[in-house]
Amino acid sequence: MDSLRYDVGLDSLHPKIDIMARTVFCVKLGRNAEGLDFPPYPGELGKRIYEHVSKEAWAGWLKQQTMLVNENRLSLADPQARKYLAQQTEAYFFGDGADTASGYVPPNS
Repeated sequence: MDSLRYDVGLDSLHPKIDIMARTVFCVKLGRNAEGLDFPPYPGELGKRIYEHVSKEAWAGWLKQQTMLVNENRLSLADPQARKYLAQQTEAYFFGDGADTASGYVPPNS
């Protein structure tokens, strides 16, 4: 149940709603973690990601996706590129993993 709180200050007359973070069992991390605020894609894939992927894992995917777009010179205006990225998203979270850029060597941590 949402709780109401009132801030002191310029908008002290307007109630604010405290929203508790959603927790999901993240398929990528293998543990409970804070879930996404909304489905990142429309349709069934977006629903699966929303229900089973954490914010932390989603941030990791965004880095991977950026690398794929840059290294493969994908245009997000191209329907084939968007289809490829949707397939890679599904593979990253629910399959055997997404493609990596050829020749990419992760930095030493």
